[in-house]
Amino acid sequence: MALGESGSGRTQVVPDCHKVLDKMKYEIAEELNLGVHEGSEDYWGEVSSKNCGKVGGTMLKRLVNLAEQELVNGKKA
Repeated sequence: MALGESGSGRTQVVPDCHKVLDKMKYEIAEELNLGVHEGSEDYWGEVSSKNCGKVGGTMLKRLVNLAEQELVNGKKA
């Protein structure tokens, strides 16, 4: 696999962000009481599609808020 590529073949803009995003995913899952915890080998088979979507949607909201804050503070995205 080439540098910057994930297992899905998509090129990641920031290759080292996977761990940080994964940690965020599990924090949100814990906040939503989904019963999936970091270190659970990424098995989400018992989690409904609706709840997985909630995790992804919450991640997106947080990342957009972070980018907006950085833009307001004069940092380049």
